Amino acid sequence: MRWILRSKIHKAIVTECDVNYIGSITIDQNLLEKVGLVKGEKVLVVSNTSGARLETYVIVGKRGSGIICMNGAAAHLIKKGEEVIIMGFELTNKPIKPKNILVDKNNKFIRFLG
Repeated sequence: MRWILRSKIHKAIVTECDVNYIGSITIDQNLLEKVGLVKGEKVLVVSNTSGARLETYVIVGKRGSGIICMNGAAAHLIKKGEEVIIMGFELTNKPIKPKNILVDKNNKFIRFLG
């Protein structure tokens, strides 16, 4: 069994930060559906801006809003305006084809990545 990349949202922009929230990352429902991430799923978030890396879990954001909100302690590590990659993994012994997407500066879907 190996941890294999299953889902990736590439070059998203953090639109909000809320240190007073209990924790997690809020992601536009449209983006979650495109890559197959679900509410409560553990994700790795990597900032292309600062180099920060953290694990947290998904909260579903308003459909079409473009929201990428770092909540709780994560908001101290990754700030509003930073460019991030959000990744989900699957423990499997079989090859899988990941769903990787590229988004624009407003976190709108551009295309699937090979």
